[in-house]
Amino acid sequence: MKIGVAKEIKNHEYRVGLSPASAMELIKNGHEVTVAAGAADGIGLTDEAYTAVGVNIAASNEAIFAESEMIIKVKEPQPNECKQLSQGQLLFTYLHLAPDRVQTELLLESGVTAVAYETVTGPNRSLPLLAPMSEVAGRLAAQAGAHCLERAQGGAGVLMGGVPGTEPAKVLVVGGGVVGQNAAYIAVGMGAQVTILDRSVSKLRELDMMFQGRAKCVYSTAEALERHALETDLLIGAVLIPGANAPKLVTREIIKRMKLGSVVVDVAIDQGGCFETSKATTHQDPTFVVDGIVHYCVANMPGAVPQTSTYALNNATLPFAISLANNGWREAMRRDEHLLNGLNVHDGKLTYKAVAQAQSLKFTDPASLI
Repeated sequence: MKIGVAKEIKNHEYRVGLSPASAMELIKNGHEVTVAAGAADGIGLTDEAYTAVGVNIAASNEAIFAESEMIIKVKEPQPNECKQLSQGQLLFTYLHLAPDRVQTELLLESGVTAVAYETVTGPNRSLPLLAPMSEVAGRLAAQAGAHCLERAQGGAGVLMGGVPGTEPAKVLVVGGGVVGQNAAYIAVGMGAQVTILDRSVSKLRELDMMFQGRAKCVYSTAEALERHALETDLLIGAVLIPGANAPKLVTREIIKRMKLGSVVVDVAIDQGGCFETSKATTHQDPTFVVDGIVHYCVANMPGAVPQTSTYALNNATLPFAISLANNGWREAMRRDEHLLNGLNVHDGKLTYKAVAQAQSLKFTDPASLI
């Protein structure tokens, strides 16, 4: 199979879909891999690092889209990239379609077969291709939030761990999944007073054992969320419904009543955000202020640390990429129901139910296509 890797063009996105080591694995499986020139500049790798393992270098992204049977990316294709996709091509990348009607329509029009990293499943309802970036984003959320709390960034001027004789920052993490665990882990390490809200008692029990009293684990109700939000210095939104729009758990009214100079970090912004006041931002212009509250809502947070993120992502995606290339997408999905759950679009049909529901579009059962 002819596999192409495009250079990411989203604002300050430096990750790359295949590392040289991953490309080499695909080549050893008999496939031809072509990477756009300069695709890995952002992680300090030259084109020569790819040619050394047998990868072809394309002069442009246009050549990648025109000549590849399978295109491997990191972030969702931008509108001009969607228009270069065609029927019969296989796209393997993050999509986050639920809040993105424009991208959905363009992918449907293209006829492409699109497999979304974020909806590929694993045992016990896990999301193995989302997990590594959730780990990165969670850890970055605490780090970014701490920076935004500085007065020069618009925050209240609170140090996460405080110093002897002063109180540490109060951090509220809404959601105890992969993002929430990692956000709490860093916040605790910085010396903050951390509270985690979740609606799963078993998850709260697990977190309580993990943090051994260094973070409070509280059952999430509307009352608990409001009470803790009004006391907090940094609120991190870490909720997820796989493939669907994130629920708006923090209302505009709560935001309005929070302490002046508090910071909110919405890690769910890729799926539309879990705060009513959220709107997607970029690494170039990461924050905005609503009612005196600093909002950090960068939609590609792991792009800030592309070396770590690229290798972590490749470790997770490579086995699935090899299966798709070796077997073709239909046979690969017949063999692996978890990979079938990643199919979002095929030949003008929308094949992920949560996206169809979010956008009031017709849903086609992916099992009927294989």
